[in-house]
Amino acid sequence: MAFVFVSLIGATAIVFALSRMAGDPILLYAKPYGYGDTEKYLDELRRHLGLDQPLVVQYVKWVWQLAQGDLGLTLLSRRPVIDVIGEKIWNTFQLAFTGWLFATILGVPLGVLSAVKRGTYWDYLGRGFALFGQALPAFWVGVMLVLLFAIVLPRAGFEFLQLPAAFKAPTDDQYGFHPEYFILPTITIGWGAAAGYLRITRSAMLEVLDSEFVKLARAKGASTSSVIWKHAFKNALIPPLTVSALLLAGLMNGAVVAEVVFAWPGLGRIALVEAVNNNDFPLLTGAIFIFTIIYLVMNFVADMLYAWADPRIRYS
Repeated sequence: MAFVFVSLIGATAIVFALSRMAGDPILLYAKPYGYGDTEKYLDELRRHLGLDQPLVVQYVKWVWQLAQGDLGLTLLSRRPVIDVIGEKIWNTFQLAFTGWLFATILGVPLGVLSAVKRGTYWDYLGRGFALFGQALPAFWVGVMLVLLFAIVLPRAGFEFLQLPAAFKAPTDDQYGFHPEYFILPTITIGWGAAAGYLRITRSAMLEVLDSEFVKLARAKGASTSSVIWKHAFKNALIPPLTVSALLLAGLMNGAVVAEVVFAWPGLGRIALVEAVNNNDFPLLTGAIFIFTIIYLVMNFVADMLYAWADPRIRYS
């Protein structure tokens, strides 16, 4: 918990410092407030926003506002930042969760298979998948998936394989659940994650399979499935568990690529890409702060999962 608190304070300090390093904040706020560009109006606006006070005082007030859930107002629409984030973060979480689920279901079993079948065709196939998964950038994978399943295959007579190329749902049913719209973006963000899962799981399984207690279990006549899943896999869980919790947080942050390619109405596309293009600094800093909290929470969850996976680990 102490690490989470210190990290959170450090994150707020960095975000606040970046907001001041970008230049005079008054230049961002002057136009939306409708003031002129004379020194008199700029001075009045500085006093109104508290920008005439020392940086330490500004930082303390800003942190106090964050603690109360006040992330400020967006520069363009003058809406509360927390409302904009609240509208979009659920869409991002849905996409990140399906990508995480896809990566876990695909990557972990392939990692176990690659380790158990070490040096065989299955091992080389899994390692090849991991190589391509980590080498191909997500935006390229997304574009190629759209080209293949939305254009090439339907035109070649495989209409049953056609998948939506954009959006989360049809325009006439924005609040319904349509799994076909999740397939391509899920594969896009989960492809590289599955490759990472595979490599980590394979390395952990190889280390455990060569350990003495596994050899003892084999010598005592334990079945192959029992050796793999009861003895080896459970003891190799810590590295995948670490990646699992942090990966979900990373997909929340990194889903922006899929959101841009597939026009997904998520937080990354709205609060990061459009905020940067529109120079909407309050929305950008608010989104970064929320993503930081998500990462710290998932890091704490990963630490808690250690004790569940390995009874030898205890926290005092």
